[in-house]
Amino acid sequence: MPTAAPSAASRIAVVTGASGGIGAATARQLAAAGYRVVLTARRKDRIEALAEEINAAGHSAAAYQLDVTDRAAVDEFALAFKTIGVLVNNAGGALGADPVATGDPADWRSMYETNVIGTLNLTQALLPKLDASGDGTIVVVSSTAGHGTYEGGAGYVAAKHGSHVLAETLRLEIVGRPVRVIEIAPGMVKTDEFALTRFGGDTDRAAKVYEGVAEPLTADDVADTITWAVTRPSHVNIDLLVVRPRAQASNTKVHREL
Repeated sequence: MPTAAPSAASRIAVVTGASGGIGAATARQLAAAGYRVVLTARRKDRIEALAEEINAAGHSAAAYQLDVTDRAAVDEFALAFKTIGVLVNNAGGALGADPVATGDPADWRSMYETNVIGTLNLTQALLPKLDASGDGTIVVVSSTAGHGTYEGGAGYVAAKHGSHVLAETLRLEIVGRPVRVIEIAPGMVKTDEFALTRFGGDTDRAAKVYEGVAEPLTADDVADTITWAVTRPSHVNIDLLVVRPRAQASNTKVHREL
C-alpha cells in the first residue's frame, strides 16, 4: 500500500532526541515523506547540522534546542505552534546494567525522567495542537525492554515499561478524539551511541552487546517502521509494533556467530 501524503493541517512533525540514532533517521525519513520536521535535542550543533542537511536535500526542517525533562522549556516550545500533525517521542536511553541490589538510584531517576517524564511533558504540551490539526499522531518509541525484563536491566526496563503504559493508557483516554497513539518497540538496534552511553563510554563493553550478531537493526530500520506507521490512513492505528532483528528471538535469546 502506498504511503499517504500528510495533509496541510497535519504536515508538521516534531521529533525529540533528533541529534542522532533513531531520532535523526526518523527526521530524515519523515521529511522525505513530506513532513516539515522540527528537530529537538539538547545538542544544538547536531540538530542544526541535520536541519541544514534536510533542507539542502529539498525538504523542510528546523532545529530547536530542548531538554524534554525541563517542563518550562517544553511549554515555551509548544507556544510556537497552533497545530502539529505528528509528535515522535524518541528521546530516551539507558544508563548502566547493574543488578537491582547495586544499581545507582541516580541512573534510575535519570532514565525515568527522560524516557517517561520527558514523553509526558511533550505529550501534555502538544496534545492540544495535535487535536487542533484534526488528524494527529503521537508516536512513543519504547523498547522490547518495556515488555520483558532481563538481568541487569531493571532500571531501563522499568523506565521503558513506564513509556509503554503511558502510551497504552493515553490511547484509552483519548479515544474518539482525532489523535492516534502508536507505540514502536525496537529490539536490538546498533547505533553509534546507545550502548556506549549505557556503559559510560566503555567501548569494549558496548561492542560486546552486538558481538557475533550478523545484522542487528539499524536506526534506519526503526525509522522506516515509524514512518510506515505514521503514514497509514488516518483511520488505521498501529497500537503496538515490536521490531527485532531476525537473530533476536527475545531480550535474552540472541543468535551469535562466535
